[in-house]
Amino acid sequence: MNLLYEEGGDMKIATVQSASGAGDAESWQATSLSGKKIKLKAKEVWLRFEKPEAQAVMDEATTLSKDIDLQLLWDCAPDEEFGLVDVAGEYFGAQATISQQTALAIALQGAPVFFRRKGRGRFQRAPQEQLQAGLAALDRKQKELQQQSAWQQQLVMGIFPETLKSSAQQLLFSPDKNTSAYKALLAACNETGESPAQLMIRCGAIDSPLAYHQGMFLKAHFPQGAEHSSSIGVDAATYAAAVAELPLAQVNAFSIDDAGTTEIDDALSVTELADGGHRVGIHIAAPGLAIAKDDPLDQVARSRMSTVYFPGDKITMLPNSVIEQFSLDAGAPRPALSIYVDIDSEGIANRDSLQMRAEMVPMAANLRLEDIEHLVSEESLQDESASYPYRTELAILWKAAKHLHASRQEKRIANGLRAEQLGLIDPNALARDFHFQIKNINGVEHVEITPRQRGSILDTIVAEWMIFCNSASGQLLADHGLPGLFRTQKGWGPLRTRMQTTPGPHEGLGLDYYAWCTSPLRRYSDLVNQWQLIALAKHGVTAKMVAPFPPRDAALMGIAADFESCYQTYGEYQDRMEKYWCLRWLIQDGESKNVFVRHLKEGMSRLELVPLHLPIPELASHPRMTRAQVALADVDLLQLSAAARVLEIEAKVEVPEVSAEEDGSPD
Repeated sequence: MNLLYEEGGDMKIATVQSASGAGDAESWQATSLSGKKIKLKAKEVWLRFEKPEAQAVMDEATTLSKDIDLQLLWDCAPDEEFGLVDVAGEYFGAQATISQQTALAIALQGAPVFFRRKGRGRFQRAPQEQLQAGLAALDRKQKELQQQSAWQQQLVMGIFPETLKSSAQQLLFSPDKNTSAYKALLAACNETGESPAQLMIRCGAIDSPLAYHQGMFLKAHFPQGAEHSSSIGVDAATYAAAVAELPLAQVNAFSIDDAGTTEIDDALSVTELADGGHRVGIHIAAPGLAIAKDDPLDQVARSRMSTVYFPGDKITMLPNSVIEQFSLDAGAPRPALSIYVDIDSEGIANRDSLQMRAEMVPMAANLRLEDIEHLVSEESLQDESASYPYRTELAILWKAAKHLHASRQEKRIANGLRAEQLGLIDPNALARDFHFQIKNINGVEHVEITPRQRGSILDTIVAEWMIFCNSASGQLLADHGLPGLFRTQKGWGPLRTRMQTTPGPHEGLGLDYYAWCTSPLRRYSDLVNQWQLIALAKHGVTAKMVAPFPPRDAALMGIAADFESCYQTYGEYQDRMEKYWCLRWLIQDGESKNVFVRHLKEGMSRLELVPLHLPIPELASHPRMTRAQVALADVDLLQLSAAARVLEIEAKVEVPEVSAEEDGSPD
């Protein structure tokens, strides 16, 4: 005997092997057409039959079910609940065969729009209104499937559907996976073997791999766009009120930056004292005078946390109008938070002479590294006939910077670290700074990557005095019990370097206190610390009563955590974009290039000419800094990868110790 039953929504037939019980309690041990051993109870069985043979019935029923007119079947069915056998007689006639009844079972089971299930083998036809609504829905679904299929074929052919062009960005970066458009894209990708990004670039919906990488970042971190609202800024009245009572500093300050710097946060000044010593001023742009905690500009700055830097462009933390108001551009006095320290004739700083005040600082010049760095040397600083700007001031700052550096190295050694070398490192060492310049040549973007070794005299002057400013600021906050965002480094492990709201040492720099304060135009941590320092400059020992963040402020702790995470993410994006442009550099003059690399560790190597890291397993067993010539090919700008084949391996190159600050910048 054979039994018709339902399993998982499908109609199936099994052949009985043995039976037990009787009536409603009857049950069978049976074998399904697939060979599976099953047990069926009487209430689970729709039909019982001896002949025809089970497989023949299922084959014929499957074919018949496709030709059943569901509308006619619905017309034939009674209004009340009915069974399979009842409606079979109405549709096929009184002599309906087992195959015909099974075909009806398949059709009824697969037509929930026409018939409601009321139990095993029992149905009731849907009301007229619901049937019409269901048929309309089926029609819409069919049209959607047809549209989806049409889109899929267009995408496979390399044509991006016109109706989808307005939603291309959303389709790639934040798709609704239930839409026909996404299903068509996914089906097309499965057919071609491409990723969605590859297919959309081939179809012209996304301009390039660069647009993909930028779009992914912007969608994740700037979903409303990276442009600042024109309604957010510091109006003239607010600016005037913020600087109205500031005294005019009796200095001539100058900044030292590269040519691409537009947010000039810091400047230096040197004033001669009567005893033969000098007073050094470190002047920091002071947007904190006009931006108040929780105001609209603060909300913008806090949401961004930092300026995002990447080759060819940047996304500023503050609107350009605010940067222009507070950047320490030459030509007029600018509002600044200044820290002064006296140094003797030998260049040794007297920390007891520290002063801090908010003031208007006359900006005499913006020196650019590209213009004077090659002129500044130990010899020229002592040569009174040397003609470049601020030679005398730079000589004084350089002498003191060497003492500041030496003092820090003593503490590094006490902390169990090796002393850092002062000045230019080995010219054979890998360059760590690079200038990326993106040019448009005949409509094609062309990248020039220029290495720059760290450690020049101007580098050291800026680095040491900014480190001093951050250290002195941290000390002032700590001495007055004011919380801030302190950059600490102690011990070992993943949390060795971190941001915290209480003072702590920075062992790598050899400092007891270190709080980022010198870049308030581009880092939110520095702006927060500036608010605290302004309160200290204006109110002295009562600063804790008026500072925006009191001790143990939970909001400040949250800012520390958010800044740490955001700053790391932005840094990773900058690294990703630099890797993209390095790969573009490799292929812009041809499909492959032979270059020299240095092995770093665990099979990871870096190109000598550009900051591109690539895995080269053949070098994994070689010593660190082993030099090798490799051929690079198969560059993938979406996956940011390239294949490297080793051509020749040279000897190991020894490289001296370099800066210990983990993020590569002193401030």
